[in-house]
Amino acid sequence: MILIFLGILQSIKFDQVRIQAGSDSTGVATDMITMNSTLKFTYRNTGTFFGVHVTATPVELSYSDIIIASGDMKGFYQSRRSQRLVSVAVMGNKIPLYGSGASLSSTTGVPTVPVPLNLNFVLRSRAYVLGKLVKPKYYTTIRCSITLDPNKLSSPVTLKKNSCTYD
Repeated sequence: MILIFLGILQSIKFDQVRIQAGSDSTGVATDMITMNSTLKFTYRNTGTFFGVHVTATPVELSYSDIIIASGDMKGFYQSRRSQRLVSVAVMGNKIPLYGSGASLSSTTGVPTVPVPLNLNFVLRSRAYVLGKLVKPKYYTTIRCSITLDPNKLSSPVTLKKNSCTYD
C-alpha cells in the first residue's frame, strides 16, 4: 500500500470569540456564540509516481456536541513528492448554545474559563494513475481535542500529536 497523506495539524488561531444573549430562529432565548479562527496544517504527498487531487468535508469545531463553527477547505492538486501549508478559515456567527454555554458567559462577552472544543473533518485524496482508468481514493478522518484559552486569543495554539487522531 502506498501512503499518500502524511501530515500534521500545525496550529489553530482563535481571532475572535464572543458570547452574547440572543434568541434562535424560533424566538427561544439563549446564549449565542460568534467565533473566527484559522486552522493550519501541512499536506504532504509521498507518492512517487502520481499527484493527487485533495478535497475535504467541512472543518467543524464543536462544543458539547453543538457545531459552533465550520469552514470549507478549497480543493487543490498536490504533485508527487511535495508538500504545502494549507489554511482554512473556521467561522460561526451567532450560533445558539441552548443552555450548554451557561458557564461561558461573562459581562465582557469573552469566556473567562478554558473552553474544551472538538475539531473534526475528513481529508479526501484521489489519484488518477493511468489517465482516468485507475482512480485510488484515500480518506483520512482527523479528530482533535482543543482547549480554547481566553487569555491567549489571537495567538496560535499548537496542535500536538497526542491531542489528534488520524484514521
